[in-house]
Amino acid sequence: MAEPLVLLPGAMCDARLYWDALVRFSGRHAVQIIPLTAAMTVADLALSVLRAAPARFALVGLGLGGAVALEVARRAPERLHRLALISTDPLAETPQTAGARELRILAAQSGRLDEAMALDIPDAALAPGADRQAVRRLLGEMGKSLGGEVYIRQARAMQKRPDQQKTLRRLLLPTLVLCGAHDSVVLPRRQQFTAELIPRARYVALDEAGHLPPLERPGETSAALAEWLALPSALA
Repeated sequence: MAEPLVLLPGAMCDARLYWDALVRFSGRHAVQIIPLTAAMTVADLALSVLRAAPARFALVGLGLGGAVALEVARRAPERLHRLALISTDPLAETPQTAGARELRILAAQSGRLDEAMALDIPDAALAPGADRQAVRRLLGEMGKSLGGEVYIRQARAMQKRPDQQKTLRRLLLPTLVLCGAHDSVVLPRRQQFTAELIPRARYVALDEAGHLPPLERPGETSAALAEWLALPSALA
């Protein structure tokens, strides 16, 4: 069997985020989806991933999952065959962004989780078209199933995430940086900057996706991941 594949969901997302990839890759890879719900720092979430994951594995992360994936790569690069970052910001939050997130945390604490989540990923951060509202409904379902306490923990983790520019420069892994052209949460130019810092990175922008390519364009996302998985492993 091919190398194990570990998938890290974005904030307030569960395994449904990666349904297409799970179906496509589970025939050849042992696919594991690790929830990021039990800690309030990226460091602690990364340690939980390292405890749960196989000895060596390929790693995919989106958003919060990408921030955790970068911390895993910083702490234990020898355990990774390769890395894929989707809709991931490698920089620390600015004081202004952290302050705006604080208002959304207060909304969640007061029972207005839907409002907080809508501000996190507004409609404009998703590609326009008939699928936008279906994606929005699924986001709401996943968020409701996880609940306000998980939202607050994950928001704190994002608020305090470290700057990973040094990690990017030191990465010697085959790396995919995948973004949606309509993403207004992590702008495509920020994600292209991420790829430019990584020695062995490939940058892919999907024209008809926004912040959530695995839900908006699942087939195209899985196709990009398949090409990435076919590259020679860092540990080959």
